[in-house]
Amino acid sequence: MSLSQDILAELAEIKPGSPLAEARATRDAATRHAQGSYEILFSQQDDDFALDERFAVAAKVARWHSAEALAAHYAGFGLADPTSERLTPALNFARLLTFSPVEATPAALKALNQAGWSKEGIVTLAQLIAFVSFQSRIITGLRLLNDKPVATSDAPVAAGHWHTTATTATGKAAPVVFTQQELGWEPWIAAKPLADFRDDEVAILAKFGHTDSDYFRLLGRNLPVLEQRTLTDKGIFYTPGGLPRAERELAATVASKINGCIYCASVHARKASQLSKDDAAVEALLAVRPGQSLSEGQSARWQAEINFAAALSVTPPAATPLHLAAVEKEGLDTLAQLDLVQSAAFFAWANRLMLTLGEPWLA
Repeated sequence: MSLSQDILAELAEIKPGSPLAEARATRDAATRHAQGSYEILFSQQDDDFALDERFAVAAKVARWHSAEALAAHYAGFGLADPTSERLTPALNFARLLTFSPVEATPAALKALNQAGWSKEGIVTLAQLIAFVSFQSRIITGLRLLNDKPVATSDAPVAAGHWHTTATTATGKAAPVVFTQQELGWEPWIAAKPLADFRDDEVAILAKFGHTDSDYFRLLGRNLPVLEQRTLTDKGIFYTPGGLPRAERELAATVASKINGCIYCASVHARKASQLSKDDAAVEALLAVRPGQSLSEGQSARWQAEINFAAALSVTPPAATPLHLAAVEKEGLDTLAQLDLVQSAAFFAWANRLMLTLGEPWLA
């Protein structure tokens, strides 16, 4: 087998020239760099994370998301022995990231290290699991937009739990509620020192304005994947037309509430509030308790968008044609619907990295 030229279009059965194909062409950067992330993750040859191990983890994560066609795609490349001493803890980590990333602790990373995983291998493993979580949701969303059947899910669509421990692993004060306050974030494994990057690699970090970011220098342990991921992010959130930027940030905040990621929610709720000029609505979303509906009390448009984003964000995804019909009723065209899907799905990726490689602190 070989890597698909456009895996998302293939598995969502998107016909060239269709309105959905044209919308994806309009979002060319997001389309190209989502594909680029897939190609790099599943073509790199290194001793830190072998390709047969990558395909084995990806197939399992896709199956846990009820993305059976995607799982079969990865399984078709040939899989490593899932019971090996290296792969068993990796699959345990994958299950944790898939279903309950908020429950991750430094001990999960220590277990990988003790099984022989390098820092670089752990970062790539986390990126791969988080990427397939994103990819599975994008495929679900695209299939809905393309009027194709999707898997059913009985996952409850409600706000998730979050960390309530008042200190971080290093003793800093930690946030225990969702907030729009600016937060710090510290890694549980060492970020790569800036001095250890080559000049051309420093230039890539500098291009995104993150040479002093522990998060970026940690993910920079696999810089090609980080670069494609960051370009995917920019292609989803920083492009004109379609869904208003405030509502893309709203979708990011919703996903973060589902996954319990206080850090990501703080950044994107703040942006949603600034851009929408509706701080009360954003604060109401942040205040929702675990197990409760995220859309109660919101405007009709925000209710439809929140419900769609939330249903897409649970595991396995629970978005249905009814969720799509609700946002169509609020006037979202195909491009805006695509923006909503991609904004929510991207935070399946972002949250899983933030929650499992480190934690926020009160700056």
